[in-house]
Order: sequence, then C-alpha cells, then structure tokens
Amino acid sequence: MVAFFKHGSTCYQYLPSLTVIILQIIRRFENLVLHTGIYLQSLSCTNYTANVQKKMNGNDITPVQQMLASGSGAMITSLFMTPFDVIKIRMQSQRTTPKCFLYCNGLMDHMCYCLNGNTTSTKWYKRPSAFQGTFHGMVQIARNEGITSLWSGLAPTLVMAVPATMIYFTSYDQLKLYFSKHFGQYAPVLAGAVARAGTVTVISPLELIRTKMQSKSLTYREIVQAVRSSVEVGGLRSMWIGLGPTILRDVPFSMMYWYMYEQLKKQIYHESLFINSFICGFSAGMIAAVITQPLDVVKTKRQITLGEMDLMGVKANGRTSTLYLLQQIIRESGNKGLFIGIFPRCLKIAPACAIMISSYELGKKFFKASDDHNI
Repeated sequence: MVAFFKHGSTCYQYLPSLTVIILQIIRRFENLVLHTGIYLQSLSCTNYTANVQKKMNGNDITPVQQMLASGSGAMITSLFMTPFDVIKIRMQSQRTTPKCFLYCNGLMDHMCYCLNGNTTSTKWYKRPSAFQGTFHGMVQIARNEGITSLWSGLAPTLVMAVPATMIYFTSYDQLKLYFSKHFGQYAPVLAGAVARAGTVTVISPLELIRTKMQSKSLTYREIVQAVRSSVEVGGLRSMWIGLGPTILRDVPFSMMYWYMYEQLKKQIYHESLFINSFICGFSAGMIAAVITQPLDVVKTKRQITLGEMDLMGVKANGRTSTLYLLQQIIRESGNKGLFIGIFPRCLKIAPACAIMISSYELGKKFFKASDDHNI
C-alpha cells in the first residue's frame, strides 16, 4: 500500500489485474452472503407462518429487511463515493473561497456554509492543497493527511442520507408491488415518483434544520426558537422551502431510473446478481442523469444562491424561482448552459446508482436466502 501511494503515477498498469481481483472478490462475497444467511437462520427460530404470509402477499422479504438492506447499501455507497466529492471540493477551494458549497456523499446533496473563508463544521475544507487531478489528490491526501481524511465531513450528512435512502427504497418496493396489479410494466414509474416525492417531503424540514444549525452554529434551543419564528412568519410551508425544485429534479429522475432499471433487468443477464444489478443500475443512472441535467443545473444554482443570500441576510424577492433562474441561465450562457457539468455529474451519479442498487439487491438476496431455508 505504501508503494502504491509513492508511485501513484505508474499504478494504472495494474488496473486490469485489480479489476479481475475485484470481480473475484465480489463472486466469493456473494457465495459468503448466501451461506452465512442459511447458517445464521439455522441457529435461530423463525416464524414459519410469517414467512408463508410474505410469499402469499408477493413479498420476498419484509419491509424491515428491505430497510436493513437499503441502509447497508447506503453506507457502502457513501464509503465509495464520498472521497471523490471531497477531492472535488478541495480542488475548488484552490481556485476560490466560496461562501457555501454542495457536499454529496453519493446519496443526496447537502448544503455546507463557509464563514469568513472558513467552514463552521468542516475544518478539512480549508486545508492547503495543490492537487493536479482527482487521482493525484487522493494519493496526496492519503499520504499527507491520513487515509481517513478522504471521508472528511461524511458523518453529519449520513444522519439524513441513510434514513432517507431507507425510506425511499422500502417505499419503492412496497409501492411497486401494489401498482403492478393495476399498471403492469409501468408500475416502476409510478412507484418511483411517489416514493421519491414522499421521501423528499419527509426529509426536507429535517435538512433545513441541519443547514440552519451548520450555517450559524446554533444550539438546540436556538434552533427551536428559529424554527418557531420561521413558522410564525411564513407558516408551516416555510419548513419546505425549496421543495418544489427538488421534486422537479428528483421525481423525473426517479421515474426514468426505475423504469429503465426494471426493463434492463429483463434484457441483461449475468450469473452474478451483483454484476447484473451493477450494469443495469449504472446504465439507468447514466441515462436518467443526462435527461434531467437541466433540472439539476437550475436546482444547484438555486441552492447556492439561497445559501449565499441566507448568509448575507438578503431576501430572495423572486430571484430564486425556478423560472427566473432558468431564464437567467439561458440569457447568460445560452441553451448549452443547461448542460454545464453534465460529464462530472454522470461520473458521480452512474457509479453511485450502480453501487447502491447492487448492494441493495445483494442485501435482499441475503434475507431471502435466510427465509427460504426455513420455509
């Protein structure tokens, strides 16, 4: 490992061998999951009637098991994807010192604030750096700051991201089962839309509270007072500021992603469930990301604008509406401005979707194998 970081520039020649090794590890891990599930279940007492009832209802596993599978998938996705965003943020800070920035752990975007050039809760952000690229940055951080620095700022975001992912995936599976009785192959479209809209609606007030705490370093008592004042002035809907643009981006993405994923699963077959899900998830995520890119550009600009205005105490006065920002982007950059950053977004979204769905499917396979052994 030490040699790897010392000679990072020449390590590309080992990538083919590493790929083969990773695939072999995945294959063995799948076998381990199956045998471990069967073994653990043989040591415990399972309710036979409950398992039979699950099969009669059309569910392979229970909602609790779906939540556990999606929760573990969320953790795995974050561990893989967070270092790339940490590098991106550190490289951006080399050129300028923004008032706020978006932090993505592979599951959802989080607004983080900078005060007077420093951040209030992410001290890693202001560390000096001179990275020449993503891979070079990873090597330098691991060598000079420790390998754990690649996951700087991850813990606070997981408090929101993991529960949101558990709600989202569990809701989708349950809704797809219900809608499939009435809408057939289009059930994933409706299930994806409802599940995503519901998850965003539940999480939005909590994420708003998190950003307030982070932006002004408020205590819990001050947070309660700030929320109470916000509700008194703007009503309950003030807790869902920004919900519209979020739904406008996330719901279409979810609809397209799940429909394409379910269709690709029928067309692509590989003996490894993990690899099969990975390919389908990667492809579906890539296509959905490209199609919804203009909506993401508008939402990102809106988040950054609102964050900067909030720090300066300036009221929006309509300057952050979706229509206003859309017109502003087209006026300043033309239609191509709506597709700015499409390549980096695809590089982030597609692998994250692939890792999340393949981990989730493998987790469901683990629980299903355990239950089948007792029926």
